Amino acid sequence: MLTNINPKLPMRDKNVTREYYTNKLGFRLFGSADFDGYLMMEKDQIQIHFFEFKELDPKENYGQVYIRTDQIEDFYNSLIANKTSIHPNGPLEIKPWGQKEFAVLDPDNNLLTFGQSI
Repeated sequence: MLTNINPKLPMRDKNVTREYYTNKLGFRLFGSADFDGYLMMEKDQIQIHFFEFKELDPKENYGQVYIRTDQIEDFYNSLIANKTSIHPNGPLEIKPWGQKEFAVLDPDNNLLTFGQSI
């Protein structure tokens, strides 16, 4: 039986990725080991893992994750208050498919879309 999923996204610089996810999105480091070229971050009930890809061209990165939440407006407002950049095509809005969503791009151009059923 499947119980969880932890997406793995590319990162160019572990320190930049850790700082962004910690300071801009409110994640924290998961685990006590500091693996070379690998990073695990968590927030609430989810984890996102990152693997080092120094040669990554962000313009050619299409990494994407869809994250469901039950408090989208509170989370969105906390990011705005923290001056986190929202994707220009991804402000908080109700989509035709019955989800309230918004999106951000991390420093490596990984797209994180947050959604809540309405």
